[in-house]
This record gives sequence, structure tokens and C-alpha cells, in this order.
Amino acid sequence: MADGTGTEGASRPPVSTLSPAARRVAGGRRNPHVVGEDVAAPRWLRSAAGISWRLLVVVLAVAVVFYGLGRIKLVVIALFLAMVFTAVLRPLVAALSRFMPRALATALSLLLGILTFVGLLTYVVYSVANQWSSLSTKFGDGITQITDFLTSGRSPFTVTNEQIAAWIDQGVLWLQDHAGQLAGQAAASAGSAVEVFTALVLAVFCSIFFLARGQEIWTWFLNQLPARVRDGWMTAGGAGWFTFSGHTRGTVIIALTDGLLAFLLLSILGVPLAAPLSVLVFIGAFIPLIGAPTAMVIAMIVALATLGPVKAGIVGIGIALIGQFEGHVLQPLVMGKQVSLHPVVVALAVAAGTLTAGIFGAVFAVPLVSVAWAVFSRLRHVDPPMEKDDDEDDDIGDAPDGDERADDAAPDADDRPDAPRPSDDELATSDT
Repeated sequence: MADGTGTEGASRPPVSTLSPAARRVAGGRRNPHVVGEDVAAPRWLRSAAGISWRLLVVVLAVAVVFYGLGRIKLVVIALFLAMVFTAVLRPLVAALSRFMPRALATALSLLLGILTFVGLLTYVVYSVANQWSSLSTKFGDGITQITDFLTSGRSPFTVTNEQIAAWIDQGVLWLQDHAGQLAGQAAASAGSAVEVFTALVLAVFCSIFFLARGQEIWTWFLNQLPARVRDGWMTAGGAGWFTFSGHTRGTVIIALTDGLLAFLLLSILGVPLAAPLSVLVFIGAFIPLIGAPTAMVIAMIVALATLGPVKAGIVGIGIALIGQFEGHVLQPLVMGKQVSLHPVVVALAVAAGTLTAGIFGAVFAVPLVSVAWAVFSRLRHVDPPMEKDDDEDDDIGDAPDGDERADDAAPDADDRPDAPRPSDDELATSDT
């Protein structure tokens, strides 16, 4: 009992007098205010709980960041396009700046890029308008040939004219029922076109400063950070930009190669609109795994409707060969070690980006994952890999000597799970 002189704790037995069994309680922790050890959750459960709530906090922070970026999607798209333009045009600006001021080199590079883009778009529109009448006639003849083949009984399954007419009537009825919805989507598309134009203008505006004074902007940003973290940010920024620029330039080169090969294939086979379809392949190559094959399937459908199933089959074989050439030759040769992602990771990133943000997510996913992995690989500390011992099996079969057997059989007191851990009072006494 307390006597009023502050000697209440004198009647408590010291922690060092507790039995070893009391100190070996699973998950027990020492508390200087409680006699003995109070029982708590096991250590493995406490560790798992600590890791779990930390992971939940990280996931929540990432979700908040992506939610905030989604609210300003137009700005994010513009900045992404600006970095793409910068990565593609930076080598040209660096080459021209040797002979002229950097501002003039930046203006000429951007003007050349804009003229190239507008020229491709104009050529596609002109080709489609020039060949539209002949293409519509050939397309109608091809549809008639396909219909005759299906109704003649030579195909594995037979389709009657009544069934085809019923399908057409169903399509017309569906269009009539969804006319209002389609009109709303058309109006939304008009609004999207305005947003796309705004994003392009903002991207070009940002690219001017990124190309002309990008190094000064990066230095200014580093100077706003504490000196102790600048080296880490410089390392991460260098690794991220090296990977992003390598991925962007490699994608452009691969897209150009795919478009050229598709143009040669379609031109040799005589497929109508070979040039516009090759431009579509070029644009689709910026979406990994699915972009270029989807564009080539469209070309295959055009060949089927205008030239028949034989030419369509040849186009399909050409699609497969171009894909193999891209995956086994172009990707390792062009990108090299700048983008070292496993194909499974690329497929999962594209799928997750598509489900999260649609077509923009599919385009952003692989560069984002590549940059994140490059930064993580550069900043992490990698332990030396394990090496397999060639004499491992022989060592297992050899019997240890007596001294080695005695050392292995007698672990240290700190390594034994049942060994009593010293109390705080004992540690304090030993330190004194």
C-alpha cells in the first residue's frame, strides 16, 4: 500500500525476479509501469498490421493523386504531348543550335514538325476524297461477292437472303431507336474536338519553353528543393527522362517502320487507300500491342471487301510477319536497354490503363510504368545475387567435425527462441 512517501512501487517485485516462463509469453512486451509482461498480439501479426496500414496509406495517396490528375485531364494530356514533342525534337534542336541561336533552332524544329503533321493529315484526306467514288463501288461489289458466297452453300455455314434482310432491318431499327443518343455523342465529339485542339495548342506552347530553356527550368526546380535531396532528384530525373525520351523516340521510329512496311504490302497487293491505311497503322503503333494490329485488321477488312478473301488472307499473313519483325528485331534494336519491361508487364499496363482512362490510359500506361521502373531501379540498393555452390550436394553429404557439430548444436543465447531476454533493469545495470 502507498504510505504517502512515494514508496508505492517499492512493494512491487523487480522485473528481473520474474520467472523465464513469464518473460516468454508469445507476443509479450515489457512495460515499466506494469509488473511482468502484458499479453498482446503475436509479433508476426503486429508486423503484418503495420505493413498493411502503411500500404493502405500509400494506395490512398496514389488514388488521390490520380483522382486529382483526372480532374485536370486536359492539362495532363497537354503536358504529356509537350514532353513527347520535346523528346522527339530535342536532337534536331541540339543539332541546329550549333549553327544558329537556340531560339531560332527551336522555332524551325517546331515548324518542321507541324508541317509534317499537317502534310500527313492533308494527304490522308486528299487520298480518301480522291478514291472515295471508286472505293464505294468496289466496296459494294465486295459485299455482294461475300453475300453470294455465304448464300451459295459453299461456305461451312449457310446464310439465306431472308436472314441477311432481317439483319439489315434490325440494324436500321437500332439506328432509329438510338438516333437521339448518337446525336448526343456527335455533339460530345464536337466538344472533344475543341478540347483536343486546346490541348495541342497548350502542348506546343509548353514545348517551346521545354526545348529552348528546358535545362534552366530543371535547374530552377532543383534550387527550390533542400540541398540534401537535390542529388536524389537529379538522379531520378535523369533516369526518368532518359527512359521516357528513349521510349518516345523508339516508338516514333517503330511507328514509321510499321507504316512504311504496311504501305509497301498494301501497294503491292493493290489494296485501295494504301496510304491512308498506312498512316492509320503509324498512328496505331503508339498504342502498344493492340494499336498497329487493329489498324492492319481494318486494312484486312478493306481488302476482303474490295479484292476478295485470297488477298485478305495475304494481308493477314503480312500483318503477322510485320508484328514478328517489330517484336523480335525493331524493339531490341531501337530501344535497347532504355525500356526494359517484360511483355507481360506491358500487356498488364496497357490493360490497366485502358480500363482506367480509356484510349489515353492505353497510351500513357507503358511510358509511365517504364519511367517508374527506371527511377526505382536507379535509386534502390541491390544486394549481390545468390550464387549456387557447385559442391553443395557434396557438402550436404559430408559429416561435420566434432567442433563444428558442437558449434552448430549450441546456438547463441540471443538466437534461441526460448531463451529469456534480459529486462530493462538488467540492461541498465550491465551498461553501468
